[in-house]
Amino acid sequence: MSSDTTSAGMTGLDWPKLFATRAERMKASEIRELLKLLDQPDVISFAGGIPDPALFPAEAFGAALTSALSGDSKGAALQYSVSEGYKPLRDWLVTRMASLGVECTADNIMITSGSQQALDYLGKLFLSKGDTALVGWPTYLGALQAFNAYEPSYDRLTPLGNRSAADYRAAAKANGGEVKFAYASADFANPTGETLAGSARKNILDLAEDLDIAVIEDAAYQSLRYDGDEVPPMQALDIERNGSIENTRTIYCGSFSKTLAPGLRVGWVCAAKPVISKLVLMKQAADLHSATLNQMAIHKVASEGFDAQVAKIKATYQARRDAMLASLARHMPEDVSWTRPDGGMFIWVTLPEGADGAALLAESIKTERVAFVPGRAFFADGSGANTLRLSFSCASEAMIEEGIKRLGRVVRGG
Repeated sequence: MSSDTTSAGMTGLDWPKLFATRAERMKASEIRELLKLLDQPDVISFAGGIPDPALFPAEAFGAALTSALSGDSKGAALQYSVSEGYKPLRDWLVTRMASLGVECTADNIMITSGSQQALDYLGKLFLSKGDTALVGWPTYLGALQAFNAYEPSYDRLTPLGNRSAADYRAAAKANGGEVKFAYASADFANPTGETLAGSARKNILDLAEDLDIAVIEDAAYQSLRYDGDEVPPMQALDIERNGSIENTRTIYCGSFSKTLAPGLRVGWVCAAKPVISKLVLMKQAADLHSATLNQMAIHKVASEGFDAQVAKIKATYQARRDAMLASLARHMPEDVSWTRPDGGMFIWVTLPEGADGAALLAESIKTERVAFVPGRAFFADGSGANTLRLSFSCASEAMIEEGIKRLGRVVRGG
């Protein structure tokens, strides 16, 4: 058959018919689409929860990359490597985790291509079709996207400890599976900016013990505290209870994306060895290993200046958070409320019942050129229409004042 006949007489392959059923649950990220607005100079964007590139330690990374590609190290930097990750970086992370109350060894740590890859692997590891994941209401959109591919059901994680394990089991059984894990962003959560108190963390561990399930602790923002006292990670509390990381059920997912550089895509998982060994097999099958050159650069920059870099970005983001809170107080109607985060990058706004964040976004971009993320995307059941997420990390204090003033006009109806 000639190519002309093929193009003229046949239709294309029906690709959706061949896709696995899980593909139906793969949806585009509203946030990734909104990030395109950042290229429009007249739009004030509070949409992307991304670091300010002006704060990246670019010179330090330039020196680190030059060093990695010089002398005896250049061969290793450009060669295949072990799936567990660059050993000096894992050793540095052992010290870092110890400072958070988590005693472990390098064998308890695997390097991932950002913590997003870790969430995907953990969904693959634990979820069979119909199993239940316990998540916040709302929760991180990227976690829902990672888990969705494995066709789970979702149930609402209640950190107050006011729902029994038996109730969760019954609900999971009715949905055709078992409860497999609880997922929580414990510090300055995306999207709400809220932090779980120590008592709430202990309640989640209690529930996990009663259900005999894993706990996935998403710690992407853990370093970005501006106010208040540090709260120990759930993994540290788990070790305190059980004596050793090998006896724990908590899986800690960390990232350098919010502190050093997101573009290098370096994160890590810290967990008991049986979990790490399975994740290593997944890593081998998926991409062999994270980029060695990137890991070497992260290691050098982190080991020489992590604390100083964190202090710099915290000072900037704290001022922007304070500016946004003050602007909200000046320009929002009395029937609008919002969170007051102790750290991170986000403020969560709740509009009156009946309001529609998606419709508000369309009007805001059209009339005031201000972008944000409608809250519905962060709810596993599609609720939360009257909520929205604001990010203050990439806007100057002057932009924040002007943007919130404009947004206030839209919320008031003109």
